[in-house]
Amino acid sequence: MSDEALAGRAQALEWILLDVDGVLTDGRLIFGPEGEQWKVFDVRDGAGIKIAQRAGLKVGILSGRISEALRVRAGELALDALIMDRPHKDPAFDEFLAAHQTTADKVAYMGDDILDLPVLLRCGLSFAPSDAVAEVRERVHRIVTHRGGRGAVREMCEILLRARGDWERILSDLIPST
Repeated sequence: MSDEALAGRAQALEWILLDVDGVLTDGRLIFGPEGEQWKVFDVRDGAGIKIAQRAGLKVGILSGRISEALRVRAGELALDALIMDRPHKDPAFDEFLAAHQTTADKVAYMGDDILDLPVLLRCGLSFAPSDAVAEVRERVHRIVTHRGGRGAVREMCEILLRARGDWERILSDLIPST
């Protein structure tokens, strides 16, 4: 997709929706001694989400798994939607759209594996981390240079905000004038 086409679609966005394992994390599953699930999140991804929210975009998660660690991280970031335990993402995406009274073209989605394809193929803009499976990389609008769990979401947010013309305004709000 050309930069001009991406910019046109980015202008229409209301939402960023994200997969978790392989996008917000590196995809590894770590279990504690009591069977609890641990996740490692990159602080840069969190910063990207907060910057996108500051620019007026809503951010949500669509995950196939249930995770207390994810629930805590979503609360910490004040996410606008948290959908867990939905391995069949197409009907979950339909429910998300209805619940938030929006349309697929107003959503940017990042996913990394074939279970994400139903959403990636419907949304307004689709992204994948550099280490996503080939079937996903072949079908998304843009592949970012960072790996899942290593700043991929932060990079996506910057691409979107630059395309919308919001990046410089956000930077000037964050950087004190001298």
